[in-house]
Amino acid sequence: MKLLLRLLVTAALVLLLSNILTGVHVTSFGTAVIVAVVLGLLNVFIKPILVILTLPVTFVTLGLFLLVINAVIILLCTKIVGGFAVDSFWTALIFSIILSLLQSITYKILGDDK
Repeated sequence: MKLLLRLLVTAALVLLLSNILTGVHVTSFGTAVIVAVVLGLLNVFIKPILVILTLPVTFVTLGLFLLVINAVIILLCTKIVGGFAVDSFWTALIFSIILSLLQSITYKILGDDK
């Protein structure tokens, strides 16, 4: 049940951000749900590999390179999901930062934080 709630919250936030940020385009709520699922899967399977491969750079930048990895995950999601587009790397970076912050706040409010 928690997983379903998290997916719906993420989908709603993706749709909200697409209406606020220029450069982020989502065609429908259904597409936003697919984006939430794909982002979840990419974060589980691909992100750990990228983190390990870029560990020296992440260490030197005191962890700030993880923001770049998050933006790359967003851009990868745009290639996988039709109906979801992000115009540039910088837009993906801003989108990922705001999405993460809003997810943290929302999960805290819902009492579903880790």
